[in-house]
Amino acid sequence: MNPYIQSLRLRTLPLSVSGIILGTGLAYPQVNGLVFALAICTTLSLQILSNLSNELGDAIKGTDTNQQGREAYGLQAGTITMPQMRNMILLFIGLCIVFGTALIWTAFGTLFSEQSWVFLGLGALAIIGAIKYTLGKHSYGYIGLGDLGVFLFFGLLSTIGGYYLQTQTLTTEIVVLGAAIGMPCVGVLNLNNIRDMQHDIEFGKRTLASLLGPIGARIYHTALLVGCLTIMVACDHYWTLAILPLWIWHLWFVWTHHQKLDKQMPILMFSTLIVAILCIF
Repeated sequence: MNPYIQSLRLRTLPLSVSGIILGTGLAYPQVNGLVFALAICTTLSLQILSNLSNELGDAIKGTDTNQQGREAYGLQAGTITMPQMRNMILLFIGLCIVFGTALIWTAFGTLFSEQSWVFLGLGALAIIGAIKYTLGKHSYGYIGLGDLGVFLFFGLLSTIGGYYLQTQTLTTEIVVLGAAIGMPCVGVLNLNNIRDMQHDIEFGKRTLASLLGPIGARIYHTALLVGCLTIMVACDHYWTLAILPLWIWHLWFVWTHHQKLDKQMPILMFSTLIVAILCIF
């Protein structure tokens, strides 16, 4: 595979759009197709920016050195240089700005309103959040705050933003459902951190999983998925229970296997997207 495409980590992209799809779907029939398309492009650009920044940050800190049980991306494999990676990051920062600005202009008809200013500010925070997960001296992914970042940006902000950009209104339900879909999104990061736990500890990367330990991190992982479905059912979105057998099997695997967890991540990513779609019906 082309090393540049490999570093984009395309398998993570379905997860990143789950909140946007959920928020937009619940806004139906008040849906502007162009707003939806630009929201998807903005979110995908942010996710790729996060992936690239994460790869560069870990490479600079040495965290990805000789790491077992995971795919070796461009920098670790030596097929991409750091200057090349920095250029890719700059490209996707530009794409985030272009798509995000076009999104706000299309949704509100102007960039000079209070709503536009709020979303421009949130967009700037999202770009900073994507970059600072592992990149830089004070990266929040190294002090156990990565889970919170994913919950806020890919759960709450993505879902609430997707809904508000279409309807320019807010409801309590959309906030609650944004929190619900954020839980399995955090679960994907937690699964990644369970897999890398021992290596992260050796290199001083303090993830929430490493702070909780192997058993605590698995209890936390279980609580995230159970919490998501519990909230969905409490909000009368019973179709989401269709994913329950798959998640039961997934949790069994996570609890009984200490290796090959990398193969479970795409399963949880795609199933989270399915939950978002099922919640619309």
